[in-house]
Order: sequence, then structure tokens, then C-alpha cells
Amino acid sequence: MKGDRLTRINTLLQHELAEAMFRVINEPGFEPSAVTITRVETSSNLRNARVHVSIRAEAHAQRAMLRLLMQHRGDLQAIIGRNVTMKYTPHLTIVLDDSLEEGDRILHLIEDIEHAHPEWTDEEDHVEG
Repeated sequence: MKGDRLTRINTLLQHELAEAMFRVINEPGFEPSAVTITRVETSSNLRNARVHVSIRAEAHAQRAMLRLLMQHRGDLQAIIGRNVTMKYTPHLTIVLDDSLEEGDRILHLIEDIEHAHPEWTDEEDHVEG
């Protein structure tokens, strides 16, 4: 039961933070459409939440946008405090999640292997043109 509650809280925080991010951070160099909150992990005592973000941009732009997110952490936390009724407003820690980029890299490697070795793919998957 406790796990279900944390899952619901994590999902709620993820949605609230995604909406708040668009409203709060209006600075040059920040592209909200490039930022995805991939998951939120709230501690069992609800006092801390780790916010995993994926940023679709070059490395220097990623660092700049992550820095802006961290600078506005207090504003995002305040919005959570106002919009979500909880005993405690969790302290947010924002971390870069590179799992989407890693997944893309692996898919490209698989495509490269399939093109280099068509004999390894199934006949029905192989489209001839």
C-alpha cells in the first residue's frame, strides 16, 4: 500500500513540476520543450524528492538549462507547496537523466548492425525495395 501511495505522489509531483517549469522559467537559453521530467523519486518520509530530467540539446546547452532549473528549484518547490497538499513540501534535487539519449544511442547501434549484416535479421523484417 505504501508503494502505491509513493507512486501516486511521484506521478502528481512529476505533472505539477512539468506545468510549473513552463510558467516559472522564462529566461533566454531555456527551451522548455527540450526538457522532459522523466521521473520523480520521493523519499518515504516525503521530505525529499529527486527529480530526473532529460534535456534534448547539445552538451553545453544541457548544462546551461540544468543550471537554470537548479536556480529556479526554490520557485518550483514553492509552487508544489501551494498546489499539492502534503504534510511536508519535499526538498527538490534536480539531476540529469541521460537514459533517453542512451536508449537512442543503442537503437542507432542496432540499426547500424542490421544494415551491416542483413543476414542476421528475420526474412519477414527485411524489406526489399
